[in-house]
Amino acid sequence: MPSPYRAIFGRPGTKSFSAAGLLGRMPLSMMSIGVVTMVSQLTGRYGLAGALSATLALSAAVLGPQISRLVDRHGQSRVLRPATLVSIAAVAGLLLSAQQGWPDWTLFVFAAGAGCVPSIGSMIRARWAEIYRGSPRELHTAYAWESIVDETCFIFGPILSIGLSTVWFPEAGPLLAAVFLAVGVFWLTAQRTTEPVPHPRELHVKGSALRSRGLQVLVVTFVTTGAIFGAIDVVTVAFAEETGHKAAASLVLAVYALGSCAAGAVFGLLHLRGHASRRFVVGVCVIAVSMVPLQLVDSLPLLAVALFLAGLSIAPTMVTTMALVEEHVPRSQLTEGMSWTGTGLAVGVALGSSAAGWVVDAAGAGRGYLVPAAAGVLGALVALAGHRRLRPQTASPVTEPAAAGAPSAHGGAVLRPQDEESVA
Repeated sequence: MPSPYRAIFGRPGTKSFSAAGLLGRMPLSMMSIGVVTMVSQLTGRYGLAGALSATLALSAAVLGPQISRLVDRHGQSRVLRPATLVSIAAVAGLLLSAQQGWPDWTLFVFAAGAGCVPSIGSMIRARWAEIYRGSPRELHTAYAWESIVDETCFIFGPILSIGLSTVWFPEAGPLLAAVFLAVGVFWLTAQRTTEPVPHPRELHVKGSALRSRGLQVLVVTFVTTGAIFGAIDVVTVAFAEETGHKAAASLVLAVYALGSCAAGAVFGLLHLRGHASRRFVVGVCVIAVSMVPLQLVDSLPLLAVALFLAGLSIAPTMVTTMALVEEHVPRSQLTEGMSWTGTGLAVGVALGSSAAGWVVDAAGAGRGYLVPAAAGVLGALVALAGHRRLRPQTASPVTEPAAAGAPSAHGGAVLRPQDEESVA
């Protein structure tokens, strides 16, 4: 492990909570694609599969920030376990209704309930933020590490989920995802020493973290990014099936995540100058451009190469986003703020997977890759239009009071407009 990564694990408990976060986040990459694979196996209906995946994502988008808000106020251990039990019970109902061939509406009811799942990535990043408060370089490396963990989940999760559902039995992928969720959450919440202390009631900021204008830009942009992810999942499974190698879809999607993982590992070693807002806009634009080669592929090997290249811009953009979230929301709402970006992704996954499912049913898998391309263009336009909201700023109505020139999440001081003028 490169020395900057080894250094961040010098604090007690860091290895343990990061490992628990790895298990707890496996469902992020397994559940949605597992439901798509399960339903397509049992019914052959990609439209229904995509709609169920969308329902699951939308439910998580609605419930996730509310769970994170409760965590900010009451602590991780008091909130995460009950929420996880509700989600696991709903997943059990979803698998049973699919296996028994119950009416479609029962599938949607249980899929909505399964969305009551905590944003484990936000919980882990909140622990890193607490440990390395005031140490921007270490926090940058920690966020990069967690992006590597995210992509590790996306490398192995689809392989496990699609592989088990196609080789063993259709419900196997989502079932294993539920097991990972239970083990990860209960292991994480047993670690009290690294859990961020809930903020006193008098320090709670009224209203949602989403009042931040900068966070609004990040969330809307992440809706388009999520649409890319959701569409690519659905279309890749369909594309692999059309070529006669459906199980290979998991390997192709793993290559997509591998590209992101490799880029994230390198990005964590860098200490870049300039404000993160510029890197964010560049990253989103590169993601959009990377969708173009997908329109030209006609085989699984070429698709894997195109997705690997597309993945190179993902993790750096995600790391930059987390740094921007920390800058634009008060610390007492940090977990909620991070969860809102996950909500944006979830909404996008819902829209992208649903749209891609209908396009595949209507026109075939080849045309399905037009969906992530359109989402990429829209995301670039949103990021460019909202760039000014992401630039350095002082405390606003949604930020906690802080001294001018306090360290930002990017290793520099947060400059007031007049400070910027004087520097110029």
